[in-house]
Amino acid sequence: MTQITTTIKIRCPDDWHVHFRDDDILKLVVPYTSRFFCRAIVMPNLVPPITDIDQAKSYRERILNATPAEHSFTPLMTCYLTDSTDAQIVEEGFNQGIFTACKLYPANATTNSKYGISKIANIYPVFAKMEKIGMPLLVHGEVTNSDIDIFDREAYFIDQTMEPIRKDFPSLKIVFEHITTKEAVQYVLAANEKLAATITPQHLMFNRNHMLVGGIKPHLYCLPVLKRNIHQKALLEAITTGCQRFFLGTDTAPHTQNRKESACGCAGVFNAPTALAAYATVFDEMNAMENFEAFCSLNGAKFYGLPVNEGFIELKRKKVIIPDKISQGENHLIPFLANEDANWEINVL
Repeated sequence: MTQITTTIKIRCPDDWHVHFRDDDILKLVVPYTSRFFCRAIVMPNLVPPITDIDQAKSYRERILNATPAEHSFTPLMTCYLTDSTDAQIVEEGFNQGIFTACKLYPANATTNSKYGISKIANIYPVFAKMEKIGMPLLVHGEVTNSDIDIFDREAYFIDQTMEPIRKDFPSLKIVFEHITTKEAVQYVLAANEKLAATITPQHLMFNRNHMLVGGIKPHLYCLPVLKRNIHQKALLEAITTGCQRFFLGTDTAPHTQNRKESACGCAGVFNAPTALAAYATVFDEMNAMENFEAFCSLNGAKFYGLPVNEGFIELKRKKVIIPDKISQGENHLIPFLANEDANWEINVL
């Protein structure tokens, strides 16, 4: 007989992939991350993108100003790589503690990525510097060739881009972000300690049928897009392995309701308010609760070479209905799992 888990106590978790946006949206969404997560890797794909030290300092200050005083939260900033990124600036930002990592977006792969990399060889000098100083590279792993089906772009990226980078820079620490395919799972499991991956709650809970059957569900649309159920199953199996190179990265990516529910809806799932409960539900259903704390709170810190957080949170099994929307003035956001039961109440201890 399977024992039902009713209460879980874990170290304060970290979110290794968030989008806070800027201005009014930033002020609205930051507290949903800072409430329960002690640290978060902040994506740099603003308009214009965060490409230098001063921009990162200024953005970090805006995030901290939006963080409630009672929250203990540290934003970890990243540098947006372009074809002309200066390796010296990257090193200076890392040594000053401003940049925690660099983010690689293939040009036009996702939201605000038009300034991304058009040819990987263009930034090989940056990779060489990062490898030398031990700075992690965070990768949106999809090719952008128009002749490659959108559901296959992650698998192609492994062969065409990821593998050459790892062969040319064997000591470079790489995070394969928001993986979505069995090919990516198998690739990470077969790799050494220099390659890790984040997994989102939406890719664990859903596949493309959930997004498309019975009508398009725009609030499940994200990039990389949800895949077939065989890939979802591979991700679910991954979290049961206990591999320390898989860890939490929500990829929470808010867009206002009118931009999601439009003729050309934006890609991104706003899951910050519900991600921890969603992860807990999935781990519980997979009988993998023994791996839950490591996935949320330990594995990422170990890979990044950071100390484990000192505080704790508690999740109690309880009916908690998620609001249908979160609003501030004219801005309305639809949270992940809106109107559904989160199944868990979360409190900071």
